[in-house]
Amino acid sequence: MSSEIRTRSLRFAVMLMPAGLALLTATSALAQPVPHPLPPPPQNWVQTKTPWGDPDIQGTWTSDDCIGTQMNRPANFGDRPYLTEQEIADRMKRLEQQHEGDLKDTVDANQRVGTGPPGNWGERARRPCRQTSLVVDPPNGHTPDLLPEAKSRPVPEGAGNNNPKADSWEDFSWYIRCISRGVTGSILPVIYGNGQQIIQGPGYVTILQEMVHEARVIPLDGRPHASSEVRSYMGDARGHWEGNTLVVETTNFLGGRTGIGLNGGGTPTTEALKLTERFTRTSPDEMKYEVTVDDPQTYTRPFKMAFPLTQEAGYQNFEYACHEGNYAMFDSLSGARAKEKAAAAKAAAQK
Repeated sequence: MSSEIRTRSLRFAVMLMPAGLALLTATSALAQPVPHPLPPPPQNWVQTKTPWGDPDIQGTWTSDDCIGTQMNRPANFGDRPYLTEQEIADRMKRLEQQHEGDLKDTVDANQRVGTGPPGNWGERARRPCRQTSLVVDPPNGHTPDLLPEAKSRPVPEGAGNNNPKADSWEDFSWYIRCISRGVTGSILPVIYGNGQQIIQGPGYVTILQEMVHEARVIPLDGRPHASSEVRSYMGDARGHWEGNTLVVETTNFLGGRTGIGLNGGGTPTTEALKLTERFTRTSPDEMKYEVTVDDPQTYTRPFKMAFPLTQEAGYQNFEYACHEGNYAMFDSLSGARAKEKAAAAKAAAQK
């Protein structure tokens, strides 16, 4: 097994995270990638073509390098869109220290006891993300304000709440329920499952997204979008080429399901949502990804996110058996019922 193959085994949810239980045996921290700079593109690199003449962007790509980069720019960066060289060097040093920690067989003696898996079972960046935020437009690096009605929409319970409202499974996000993370939620960098396998054929591009097993089949033949009566979690995608850039416009979303945040979290968007994605291969191992979000019923203006996707030696998608590993839903709902039963018994005893 290549030293770059990621540790994917035993993904589980002991807290509030649905798990893709990979059908693999546990691998050691030695499988974690060693931090290293991306090799420079060969001199005079030229975008290769498929046999039918389209730019070749095939391969399995990952957004791992921007794990931990916030959507909205932290205040300490001001209006700077990029890190300084010193900040990049500091982050590279932290990645190297993190890798050294992953190689340890035991935890520190004073380590707090937790219920989550060891950190080295997650994904790691191989090099620092140069951006200070995933949002690149507006220039301030922040998502635009929500419209008044959007502010009042209930936000489903996500993976970060250890004491959720659990009256029903419908209180939880579509991600927690193993249904969908939406388009942006399926490509934004999170702690694991960032694989995007792109497959091309004459007149089509297909994107297989690892976590929650989405498969986006995108026609390139200029056909119109489906009727507005036909809607889905991932919308109706249509693509075309602008030079060497694949442009994908997606409409016909179901409203009120997923948001634009990590794993599809945040304020749910509406049926008016339109996404415009741009995939531009800039070297054999790097792709520039951009997505413009336009939902005039949710945000005061459109905004753009962008970040690099890279190909890494040995990197591949694994099965994401979400329902099979999703103990979180059962545990959260049964735990809530147990608390209600205990409260009822206490109230009855006080009568």
